[in-house]
Amino acid sequence: MKTLYLECAMGAAGDMLCAALLEVCPDPDAFLKAFHALGIPGVSLSRTTAQTCGITGTHVTVSVNGQVEDALQAHAHLHGHEDDHGHAHSHDAEHGHTHEHEHAPHAHAALGDIQHLISHLHAPQAVLNHAQQVYGLIAQAESRAHGRPVDQVHFHEVGALDAVADVVACCLLMDMIAPDRVIVSPIHVGSGQVKTAHGVLPVPAPATAHILMGCPTYCGQIQGELCTPTGAALIKHFANSFGPMPSMAVTAIGYGVGTKQFAAANCVRAFLGDVAQGENDALAQLSCNLDDMTPEAIAFAGEQLFSLGALDVFSTPIQMKKGRPGVLLTCICAPEDADRLAEGMLRHTTTLGVRKQLLGRYRMARNMGTVQTPYGPIRIKYAQGYGQQKAKPEYEDIARAAREHGVTLETVLRAALAEITPGNSQS
Repeated sequence: MKTLYLECAMGAAGDMLCAALLEVCPDPDAFLKAFHALGIPGVSLSRTTAQTCGITGTHVTVSVNGQVEDALQAHAHLHGHEDDHGHAHSHDAEHGHTHEHEHAPHAHAALGDIQHLISHLHAPQAVLNHAQQVYGLIAQAESRAHGRPVDQVHFHEVGALDAVADVVACCLLMDMIAPDRVIVSPIHVGSGQVKTAHGVLPVPAPATAHILMGCPTYCGQIQGELCTPTGAALIKHFANSFGPMPSMAVTAIGYGVGTKQFAAANCVRAFLGDVAQGENDALAQLSCNLDDMTPEAIAFAGEQLFSLGALDVFSTPIQMKKGRPGVLLTCICAPEDADRLAEGMLRHTTTLGVRKQLLGRYRMARNMGTVQTPYGPIRIKYAQGYGQQKAKPEYEDIARAAREHGVTLETVLRAALAEITPGNSQS
């Protein structure tokens, strides 16, 4: 399985993601040609070799009508922070226009203007759809952060073109790389405060924090804004899961270098490769000890946790303090769902605290197929990986067929297993 792993140990900005993806793109020159054929008014994109802490990578620069943002303004700019008229200004961590150009046809652009611009670019429809959805995440976050309807959030025109360039470029690169799965590390958002033209704001900025809800993030010791709304929205849209890098045969590594210099290498790393044996991923395990709930109440709590997205819920008999018999309730879930599931455990049980552990998992790749039997179609769950192949009929289909035909469960099961062959394992 072609897998793209993004390491965001120094956050993520649109241009840094673009540069990292460009380094693992199968044909960078074809990308640059396709980008400049998009038709974004007055926008051009260039790549240069850059270094951070002795590491060589790529830096991407977007210019609008021949003018490039002042890199010294990085982390002191206006993306999504309202001005006196209730507008928002578009920026990225390594870009960030803080001025207007006389030739800009309008002072500001609404979300509808941005969507109209994107819809008329010369790119595959899938690329345009992704770009629209990413920009929608940004607009929704700005709306939430500033308490205004989405249609009243406006973006500084030149900054908006710059951000559109970053978003569309990343979407185009994703289309060219075509990974089957995108996994992202926990995201370093920075810490402290960021100075803007409208005041000092906490890091992560409100819009960024809203976009990253449900994603694993951390602050760290570095002072400054490391993850921007554009970078956050791109990650949120494309990530299939979050966690450590899986066991994979890496074929290409990309370094997207930012402008600012820190004690740590300021870059996003992209690893492209194949996960041949299964799909290693990360899980969160939540647990609590219970000694004052009835079996019925514990069963109900388990049902509620499943409805909230738990992957598995089970209970184990234990002996608690003072010799009391009790129950260990355990919930397995995706790391990004841990906070929501922990809240569910606290709500539906009598516990006063929930323990959390992050686990790695060796997971076989899975797909579904169907076999025809004398008792009707039966779905089969196939799994491959780590030198193993497994196939198991779905219990619900077996039970339904047994009831409908008045035969035993074992009879239908044998009929389904007889139809399973290696040749139909991908059906």
